[in-house]
Amino acid sequence: MNQINDDETEMAALELALGYRFQDKTLLRQALTHSSFINEFPGETAQDNERLEFLGDSVLDLSIATILMKQFPTYKEGKMSKVRSSLVSDRNLAELAGQLNLGYYLRLGKGEETTGGRGKNSVLANSLEALIAAIYLDAGFERALEIVGSLFSPLIECGETFLNGDPKSALQELCHILFNDVPAYALIDEYGPDHAKTYRVSITVNGRPLAEGSGSSKKEAERIAAGIALKELEARKEG
Repeated sequence: MNQINDDETEMAALELALGYRFQDKTLLRQALTHSSFINEFPGETAQDNERLEFLGDSVLDLSIATILMKQFPTYKEGKMSKVRSSLVSDRNLAELAGQLNLGYYLRLGKGEETTGGRGKNSVLANSLEALIAAIYLDAGFERALEIVGSLFSPLIECGETFLNGDPKSALQELCHILFNDVPAYALIDEYGPDHAKTYRVSITVNGRPLAEGSGSSKKEAERIAAGIALKELEARKEG
C-alpha cells in the first residue's frame, strides 16, 4: 500500500507490538513516511521521516549506552563502544523492525515500493530510528529508553558475544568443552504474515533446554538464541 492505513485497529496493532501508544499521532505518521512518498505526493502535509531518523540515531545511541552502563558495570569504554556499534547495526535494526512488521505500515512512493522498499534493511533500519525519535518527542527520554530496552533486550542479553559476530560457532565450541556435545536447534513457532514472519527457535544440549530466541528469519532466531545461551553458560561458569 502507498498510504498508511489510518484504520484505528491497524494502527493499534502496531502500537501494541511496539508497546507504546502515541499521544500525537502525527509523529507516528511522520515516522512512517519515506521521502519517496513526499516526492511523489508534493501536496502531502506530513513531513518525511529523515529528520526523525537523524534524531533517532542519537536517542538510540544514548539509550543503548545507558543500558550498557547499568547492565555491564565491568565493561571498559572500548568494549562498550564495540558492543553498542554491533547492537545498532542496520542488520539488527532491520531485524527488529521486521518483528514489528514495520514495513507494512510505511508510506512509500511507487518507485520505492516496486523495488522492494518494504523489505530493504536500510529503509527498515532508518524507519525504526525515526520511530524511536517519535516516541522521544511524544513522551520524553525515559519512555524512549524503556521501549529501546524492551526491543533490544534479547540482543543485549547476548552482551559481548556481538564482538565476534558468530555466536553459533562460539556456542558449539563451549558446549563441546562443557558437555562433550553440540547444541541442537529446533523451530518451535512461527507467526505473522508471510511477508514478515517471526520465527522462534529453541536450543537443547544433551536433550536439555538451554535457550530460546526469536528473529525475522530462522537463521537470525538461531543467532539470537545462541547469544542468549552463551550468556547463560557464561553466568553459570562465573557462579
